[in-house]
Amino acid sequence: MFVLIWIHLLSAVVWIGGMVFLSVVLVPVLRRGGQFAQHATLFRTVAYRFRGLVWGAMGVLIVTGLVIASGRSIDVTAPHLWPAVFAAKLGVVALLFALTLLHDLVVGPRVRRVLGVKEVERTAGDRLLLRYSVLVPRLSLLLSLVVLLLAVILART
Repeated sequence: MFVLIWIHLLSAVVWIGGMVFLSVVLVPVLRRGGQFAQHATLFRTVAYRFRGLVWGAMGVLIVTGLVIASGRSIDVTAPHLWPAVFAAKLGVVALLFALTLLHDLVVGPRVRRVLGVKEVERTAGDRLLLRYSVLVPRLSLLLSLVVLLLAVILART
């Protein structure tokens, strides 16, 4: 069981650590001096590579999480019997997965399309999308930290 928990934690570290790196290190460095557009290819390459890690980590987290929960005598098929912290953690995880899908399948492709349009030809909606698209990854990072906190609480109960 210890190896399984280690794999579960490693997957969480890869996912959360990558989000921290992108949000706190890479994006601010690329935006410095207002030249983000010139570095868009680098960002897309890094983000695309990270996306594969994220989806792999999510798969590992789902499988290992189910096995770990079963090992703790939590019936994953009976939500009404779940401890409150476990239910809260799974709820936040579900929201985090939904945000990741939204980011990868909707927001990201739209932002990519808008960045391919000359700035003077962008619509008000395009500018709004660019302005607020950063909220999805920031909210994802915040939720991942909440999941981490709930995991610590769950492990200590």
